Amino acid sequence: MLLFFSINSTIYSQEIKPLKAKDTIKAVIDTTKNAAFIKALDSIKNSAKDSLSIKPKDTINKPIELLESIIDHSADSLIRQDIKNNKITLYKNAHVHYKDIDLTAGYIEIDNNTFLVKAKGIKDSVGTYSQLPVFKQGGQESTQDSIVFNFKSEKAKIYNLQTEQQGILIKGEVSKKHNDSVIYIENIRLTTSQKENPDYYINIKKAKFIQDKKLVAGSSQLVIADVPTPLVLPFAYVPLTKGRTSGFLMPTWGENNRQGYFLQNGGYYFVINDNFDLALLGDIYTNGSWGMRAESGYAKRYKYSGKFDFRYENLINSLKGLDDYSKASNYNIRWSHSQDAKASPNSRFSASVNLGSSTYYRQSNNEYNTNAFLNNNLSSSISYYKKFVGTPFNMSLSVTHSQNTNTEKINMTLPSLQVNMDRVYPFAGKNGAKTNAIQKTGLNYSMKADNRIDTSDEFFFKKEMFKNAKSGIQHNLSMNTNMKALKYFTLSPSVNYKEVWYFDRLKKTFDDVENAVVTDTISSFSTFREYSTAVSLSTTFYGMFPFKKGKLEAIRHTVRPSVSYSYRPDFSSYDEEVQKTADPNDIIEYSPFANGIFGQPGKGLSNSLNFSLNNNIEAKVRSKDSTETEAKKIVLINNLNFTTSYNMAADSLKWSPVGVNAGTKLFKDKLGLNVRATLDPYAIDVNGRKINTFNINNGGSLFRLTAAGITMNYSLSSKGSKEKSTKQKNAEDNNSDGIFGENLTASNQQNGSAETSKPNDGSVKETELYKSSIPWSLKFAYALNYSNRNREKEISSNSLMFSGDIELTPKWSVGFSSGYDIKNEGFTYTQLRFSRDLDSWKLNFNWVPFGDRQTYYFFIGVKSSMLSDLKYDKRKVPDRALF
Repeated sequence: MLLFFSINSTIYSQEIKPLKAKDTIKAVIDTTKNAAFIKALDSIKNSAKDSLSIKPKDTINKPIELLESIIDHSADSLIRQDIKNNKITLYKNAHVHYKDIDLTAGYIEIDNNTFLVKAKGIKDSVGTYSQLPVFKQGGQESTQDSIVFNFKSEKAKIYNLQTEQQGILIKGEVSKKHNDSVIYIENIRLTTSQKENPDYYINIKKAKFIQDKKLVAGSSQLVIADVPTPLVLPFAYVPLTKGRTSGFLMPTWGENNRQGYFLQNGGYYFVINDNFDLALLGDIYTNGSWGMRAESGYAKRYKYSGKFDFRYENLINSLKGLDDYSKASNYNIRWSHSQDAKASPNSRFSASVNLGSSTYYRQSNNEYNTNAFLNNNLSSSISYYKKFVGTPFNMSLSVTHSQNTNTEKINMTLPSLQVNMDRVYPFAGKNGAKTNAIQKTGLNYSMKADNRIDTSDEFFFKKEMFKNAKSGIQHNLSMNTNMKALKYFTLSPSVNYKEVWYFDRLKKTFDDVENAVVTDTISSFSTFREYSTAVSLSTTFYGMFPFKKGKLEAIRHTVRPSVSYSYRPDFSSYDEEVQKTADPNDIIEYSPFANGIFGQPGKGLSNSLNFSLNNNIEAKVRSKDSTETEAKKIVLINNLNFTTSYNMAADSLKWSPVGVNAGTKLFKDKLGLNVRATLDPYAIDVNGRKINTFNINNGGSLFRLTAAGITMNYSLSSKGSKEKSTKQKNAEDNNSDGIFGENLTASNQQNGSAETSKPNDGSVKETELYKSSIPWSLKFAYALNYSNRNREKEISSNSLMFSGDIELTPKWSVGFSSGYDIKNEGFTYTQLRFSRDLDSWKLNFNWVPFGDRQTYYFFIGVKSSMLSDLKYDKRKVPDRALF
């Protein structure tokens, strides 16, 4: 027994020699496995006490059963177990795992007596530290020079902490981990720069960091390029929540020439649930003007998504009592909704709404969408489509809106119902076989019911808006087939039937007192019917012109002529008569359906022939590469079309003008060219009226050119540049104020909205000095229109438009867009754009140097959306008088 005690007192440690990586030892400390050994030690100790009647010092402490879970640990080079001091040492690629805690480092020491784990890096041969401790817990990860962690309390002391939260890098000298989510940090550097030496950071003395929630700090100072700036805050609050969270939206401040100083886009953001959010924003100006805005976005995966935006502004111009004092109230509603195709294959709901005051885009102080300002039309559509499975029918219900912001006229269909029947073949053979003209006979049906409203801004959504609403229902039924004629021709006859229902009609009477015709609208159900027939004959033939010498192998000419005949009877029998004057025999005819939304019955017999001739010319060119066997096909003329008609029932002017359209693409599709012309075969008199005499018989040419036009589009770009990436760069980096269609606002987000702002992705562009390749793109658009209907022979419009982008360096880009009105001798809307990538920062300068919307916008700020308020911007808004 004494011998056993002696052995026990002398053996105090065991060292395991370094092992290879593939033989890495994984040791598990489990106190239950040493129960027999501990029991033996207790019996020795008790025996010694009984035999010697003394209380000797116990040199071995009983391991305390502390850990609720098993500690897994491993190392590549060394695992040392100190049984006397109850410690374990791991060296080189050491790894410890306990519960949700994972720790890797070059050196780790586990003390089971104090429940502490110490970790640090190791020095390599050149004296630099490597394998720094990486601590992970519950999705949280940090890197540090060294760490002391208590397994029992889960508290830790960290030196030179480095962690990243939502794109923000946090570096602290000394940190105390209170629990699994709260850390107290001293001497912090907070930045979004991914560089080893960041180009900027916020220096904070002390802070409390709550994982995935917030960073609350004391005094903070902005440091740029290691130079402290005078920008100091007594305290700071940085939200670090994952995903969306409710909170305040900081306003943008500035000055307006007409409304004075202002605060714009301040408010609160609500996260209603995972599928819906809401932002309430407001603007206020020192002269009393104000505005409010509600923005909402919603989405449900595999179901639908959409956005809603309502804006209202109450604007005051100048001061009350002055001559130029005025007030205006404007609003705008935008709504977009789209349904996922997987949600319902047989039904679909969609919406695209843009309506409001016609003067909104001209007068708003918080709307900078130039594209919407230059467009004089607003339009909206809300529609629902339903396919009735098992039947050939489908239905669509829609509400449409069209608004001219110049005339302030509004046209709406509220609502419009359309029912369509897919083509059915009632005479098809067994198993749907269609081998002859009878079996190919198809039947189509459609029904359209509209309620149309014509109003203006003054009466929009007021009771006066619905007084003059017009309604009607139109039915269309057609039957057609096709067959081969003379082997090479296709003959297609058709029969059409139309029936229209109205719920009111015109009634004209002669008033003896007023001695005039009085028109009344009578509410009554009325209807009329029309029918017509047509037959067309068409074919296609080709002409091939081969060449034996040179690179040109052949030219192919494709011709598609078509002749059609249409007949419609005279339906003037629906007309009614009314006395025009006091003379009872002075009678005129009128149609009671003249104000109907689907028109009135056709008057006069229609018996016409229609002609069309379509041409396409292509060339086959031999390739320079001798290994290629097939010639390359090149389109010389994409289309060359001629159309005209001859009305045999007309008493004069039977021939309609000849329409000519031609289009092609040249220079590897870089130049798009389209030409159109209208040629009239009839002459005109001295007053400019068309007469029933051919122009050639009146001493002129065969045709009289009455209208013509030409449009050209040409694009150039440097080798390797991509048009798509250029447009994206314009939209995202240059803030082009809508010139390419993007929707921008003067919010505190550098890209116009929170949704388009993206955090810094960490990529750093490298600038190469003396780089000969400079990416660029250049676009031209030219339009010319000529009019000569009444011998005016004038150029109605003649303009050239151009835009381009140049990437001077990987970090500098310049863009421009402008145009020149050659007829009026003046430049159109012109904009210059400058953008500079400052790695973690971003600089934009947009300038409209002249015109009605002369303005500029300067912005410099941090790219990351988490620190989007760390910015400076200055904007000069266009002068917008309220009228």
